[in-house]
Amino acid sequence: MARAATAAAPRLLRAAMLLLLLVAAGRRAAGAPVVNELRCQCLQTLQGIHPKNIQSVKVTTPGPHCDQTEVIATLKTGQEVCLNPTAPMVKKIIDNMLNKASTN
Repeated sequence: MARAATAAAPRLLRAAMLLLLLVAAGRRAAGAPVVNELRCQCLQTLQGIHPKNIQSVKVTTPGPHCDQTEVIATLKTGQEVCLNPTAPMVKKIIDNMLNKASTN
């Protein structure tokens, strides 16, 4: 009986570790940028977000690190989210930010 309990312990530990890994991977919000490296930062993008929640927007043009334009918005909460640069709402947000910057 003790032998069966000892054999189940490693399986239980593996299952717990797998669950912990899945939970940690799932904690990343959709649209969250990854670590700043020589690759694309945005793995997933959002189609838009309400402009009143945005503190700043950073647009990264295509280059050797990534072949696509990336739009990363910093929210007032401090969270960074990736936005789809081709989405109409995101284009409006970028235009508004550029217009606001040019009038200052």
